[in-house]
Order: sequence, then C-alpha cells, then structure tokens
Amino acid sequence: MTGAESARAGVASLTERPAPWTLIPEGRPLGKITTLRAAGLSDVGLQREHNEDAFCLLHEYDLFLVADGMGGHRAGDVASRMATQAIAAFFQATASDDATWPFHFDPSLSVEENRLQTGIKIANRKIFEASNRSLDVRGMGTTVVGIVFNRERGKAYIAHVGDSRCYRIRNGQIVQLTRDHSLLNDYLLVMPDMPQEQRDELPRNVITRALGMQESVLIDLVPDDPEPGDRYVLCSDGLTGMVDDQFVCETVTRAGDDIERAARELVERANQAGGEDNITVVVVAVE
Repeated sequence: MTGAESARAGVASLTERPAPWTLIPEGRPLGKITTLRAAGLSDVGLQREHNEDAFCLLHEYDLFLVADGMGGHRAGDVASRMATQAIAAFFQATASDDATWPFHFDPSLSVEENRLQTGIKIANRKIFEASNRSLDVRGMGTTVVGIVFNRERGKAYIAHVGDSRCYRIRNGQIVQLTRDHSLLNDYLLVMPDMPQEQRDELPRNVITRALGMQESVLIDLVPDDPEPGDRYVLCSDGLTGMVDDQFVCETVTRAGDDIERAARELVERANQAGGEDNITVVVVAVE
C-alpha cells in the first residue's frame, strides 16, 4: 500500500479510530459450528474528505455492525459512531439477567433479535435527541446493518435500517439478505412491473429509512441458518455502488480462509472503480 493510500484509509471501531487499514480477526467457539471469525476494514475512498462510516466487531457477543453516516462534515461521522457504540453498549449492559430493557420485549422474537432490535432503537433515540440539541449536528443520521449469532441454536439474526447490506456467500453463490430501504425499492414494492425507463428516472441514492430521522424507527429483521463454510459480508453502499454482487461473491470465495484479504480486495476494487463514497466491509466466516 502506498503512502497516499495509507493517508486515505480510516477505520471506525467501538471506542476509537485505530490506525489506518486495521483488520481485526478473532476466532471463538460457536456451538454446532467450530469457529466464528470476523475482519473489518473501512476506507475514506477517493472523493470524500473524511470517513463517515463506522464498524464494530464485538466478538464476546458474536455481534458485528456497519453504519454509514450522513449529514455533512462531522455530523455523519458522529451519527455512525453513536450507532455502533450505543448498540454495543446495550449488549454489554444486558449481559446479566437483571438488566433493564428500555423498550418492550417481543416474546415472538428470540432474545438475540430483541437485543439487536432494542439496541438499534436506543441508537436511533440517542442520535435523534443529539441532533435536536445541537446545531452542529442538526439533521444527522445513519444507516445500520448488524448480525448476531446464537451459538447454541446455530442461528444468525440480521437487522438493518437504510441501504447498508448483508450478504451470505455459500458454495460459490451469493444472496442479499437485506432489502435496501430506498426510494426505488419502495416504488417497486407497490409497482413491481414498473417499466425500466421509469426506474431509470428515480434517484438511486435516496434512502427512506435511517437512524436519527424520527423519534421512532422501523427495523427489518431477517433470521438465517448458517452452515460451516458460510461467509457473511456486511457493507456500506460505498462498496455496492462500485462493484456488483458477483464480484463480491468471487472475491470472498477466492480468498477462502483469508477473510482479511477478502475485505482488503473488496475495498481496493471499489477504489479502482472510482471510490465515490466511503467504503466499509466486514466479513464474518463460519467454519
């Protein structure tokens, strides 16, 4: 990596921004699955002055997050870090059975789904209140996508708001597990047969959900059944706007056990394609 590339790079984590191009792998038992490892990488890209993305690898709770902030200089950076920190803090606070939950516990959902959903709701409220208190960050918001694993049940639960995505790659095939909360997708829900020319007229970068925009937020939850060999990719739209799903699949599959290499090559390719936005990638390996 050249010195110029190193100067561009930036990583957001739970407590602080580590050195550029930091990769954080770790393995630990996962019940029916032998090992769960994760690596995360974030880069400012080629056309932005600062990085508004953040990610968090909370291995002790098998929790992994990506957030893509918005709101102008500093505000987006603040919102994305507030989101990852608030969700992680809630998981830490509810590690004991006598913890207080500030939102209703949904008995139809698993404990992990409730924890992830409640953590996101807390993050939304914190960002919304901070935005209303300070003119410096007024109007800030962030997308978020998170995955948490239940080791005993061998389950994965994905929650998301906005257009940051989660993919699962299995046996050389890629599946997008999340649905972008975008203006285009919302139109397609009610008009699935919309002609291509009308689709092309709709702006593709307008999202319809984000943390911090309103006092409450609607969260999508997706359960999944991980299998040994699966790779989960969480990413901001700085990646998906620059490379297609097939390249993501081929890169992660080719990298095999080297998930650090997979994350690095995806970021590098997004920059080679123009690097129009901040790029953040988290790769989780189930083995």
